Amino acid sequence: MRNELLQQLLEKPVGPAIQSRQATEQDMTKQIEINGDEASVTVKAAPGEADESAARFYLEAKGENPDEWEVTGFRSGEWTMANGETGVSNRYSFKRISAPGRLPVPVDELVELVQDYTPVLNRPEGSHGFLVLLGDMQFGKIDGDGPSGTLARTIDCLNKAADRLVAYSEMFDIGHVHVAWLGDHIEGFESQGGSNVWRTQLTLNEQIRLTRRVMLHALRLFAPMGAKVTMAAVPGNHGEAVRFNGKGVTRYDDSHDTESLIAVADAAQLNPEAFGHVEFFVPTTDELTVLVEVAGTKIAHAHGHSWRPGKHFDWWRGQAFNKASAMHVADLLVAGHLHHEFIDSDTDRQFIQPPAMESESTWWRHAKGTGGAPGLIVAVTKDGLTDIKEVVR
Repeated sequence: MRNELLQQLLEKPVGPAIQSRQATEQDMTKQIEINGDEASVTVKAAPGEADESAARFYLEAKGENPDEWEVTGFRSGEWTMANGETGVSNRYSFKRISAPGRLPVPVDELVELVQDYTPVLNRPEGSHGFLVLLGDMQFGKIDGDGPSGTLARTIDCLNKAADRLVAYSEMFDIGHVHVAWLGDHIEGFESQGGSNVWRTQLTLNEQIRLTRRVMLHALRLFAPMGAKVTMAAVPGNHGEAVRFNGKGVTRYDDSHDTESLIAVADAAQLNPEAFGHVEFFVPTTDELTVLVEVAGTKIAHAHGHSWRPGKHFDWWRGQAFNKASAMHVADLLVAGHLHHEFIDSDTDRQFIQPPAMESESTWWRHAKGTGGAPGLIVAVTKDGLTDIKEVVR
């Protein structure tokens, strides 16, 4: 079911399949060498028959799935066939696209699951706000239960968060629903200088597509559940669009994490009747944070990679010292990045850090011995106070 959900959300409109010419065994001399994830196939035949399809045919005849191999090199020569005519000898070099553990993740029922979940409330009004805080999916990463596990968990937790909203609405008059996307929704290929490429199963566009469609699911899920609905996204380090020599970046707001929400905001404009009451927020040019007021509580959003662990209030104080920053009026700071649940307070200021949605960082487990406890955090807030908080797993 998880793999089917993943494949469904990764689907894209493609052109009709074109049948390639099927090679035959007749009049061919073939040789194959396979060494790990590399292979070479030599095909000798009459002109026009020693082509790439013949090489792939021979791969399949030897028990390999030709769809798991891509051509990386080509060499051609001529030889004299038994009948005296000139034949062609072509050598194709292949590289395995999907090494063990990186096979494409099949998915068929995901969109159906996403579309079928329907909350039971209908745009209620009220003075309280309901927060849904999540991040660090790192879609594409091989660690733990991989992209399909992270995707299924994220959809499930969002659906459970909608159920918790129904329950809390029986105790509080909730009229404003706010979803905070706290960064690192994709694994990306920039944050670690490309060192994570082998351990990333999905292409960059597939990672972005999953992020966008999960955000779209959240939009459709929560839009009917409040008179006012807001969504905010901030850039994470894994979502950085471009790095130069592994270090420099373009602008700080140049992020796939935020661009995904911008795409969803564009789509929402196409249906004002359903989504006209929903607002979307991302940082301004060259900024990393965004502040949104929810039911009288001013909430600052950051990914969390701008400060050292445990130094969130020191960073907040420094930002608040800048009169041009909105951080000096914030009641609540929410962030991700460190992958574990953490809640802290200093006087009437609060800090909430939800756990990651991915199941584990294998590097961290090898270094420290502990895995993950994935989930998201929901909370009820009003007029600067956020006393009701709950982890949803």
